[in-house]
Amino acid sequence: MIKLAPQLINLFATLILMLSFAMISQRRIVSLINLFTIQGAALVAASMLLGYVTHQPDLYVSGALTLLLKVIFIPWMLHRVIRKLNVRWDVDTLINIPTTMLVGIALVIFSFSLALPISRLSSSMAGGSLGIALACVLLSFLMMITRSKAVPQVIGFLSMENGLIFAATAVTNGMPMIVEFGIALDVLVGVLILGVFMFQIREKFDSLDIHNLETLKED
Repeated sequence: MIKLAPQLINLFATLILMLSFAMISQRRIVSLINLFTIQGAALVAASMLLGYVTHQPDLYVSGALTLLLKVIFIPWMLHRVIRKLNVRWDVDTLINIPTTMLVGIALVIFSFSLALPISRLSSSMAGGSLGIALACVLLSFLMMITRSKAVPQVIGFLSMENGLIFAATAVTNGMPMIVEFGIALDVLVGVLILGVFMFQIREKFDSLDIHNLETLKED
């Protein structure tokens, strides 16, 4: 198992990156939430595997927090939100999907070029996956920029946090427990606030298009 660990870590890292690409090209919000759930599960598997190989109990706690928040609670809550708001599709994007994919490929190349010197200095088993982690963060940021609906932007924010956790795990074999709990609390509070935000937009404008906020002007 230990001998296969580097290959398995690279497999999970590649899966996380492929899911990030799938999310930036996905128009159906239900499928977008499902892809985010699978990405969270891959992150849990990578954290648990690293915890087993490196004997770092922090990674088990990190994996458990990710499982509870990113795989179970947050996807359930997002599915509940879109059912209540009767939202299924996100067809409005600032740029078309092929152009978005080309930009995404450019971001991946940039991420690997930027992370290569740092990866060489890392003694972690998954240090070579830093480029993938950085690419996931940038792809999530791209999704937030190119989507006009609130729900996909929330998912982009959460996916970005997945990339940040994977980056920390890849380089340092985990983060201190206080940091893990702080991030988990920030994500939970952020999602709850964004949930209220989405309901308020829908109540006022009968739409989740954030461009409607441009109509708000101070008297």
